Amino acid sequence: MMYMHYCKRCHRIFMLNGHKMICPKCADPLTELQISYLDYVDLDMAQREAYKNACADEQQLNKLKTTYRMYKYSKWYKELQSQNTANLPLTTLLASKAQRNVMEMQHNTSTMTSDFPL
Repeated sequence: MMYMHYCKRCHRIFMLNGHKMICPKCADPLTELQISYLDYVDLDMAQREAYKNACADEQQLNKLKTTYRMYKYSKWYKELQSQNTANLPLTTLLASKAQRNVMEMQHNTSTMTSDFPL
């Protein structure tokens, strides 16, 4: 299923399949929104812009967001929590892991290009 998510850093609304927690663009935590995919696609461009601007306001975002609670029963969550010695919030932990992966990929790419100059 398609779910609507908002990224504060990118100031962008994403339509993503499943209950994602990390922004695909910047790897920061996402906020899942209550609005359904079908309701969102029925909005015209001005309404979408107004909705996005409402998400930028912290108080309004608290009213517009929802929490998916079933992930706590999944195997990946239990494994992640067993490694979470600092007791960080889940989105913070996932975002830091995603950002580390991005940095490693960038480092590996730069090493590859320096190994094989054109």
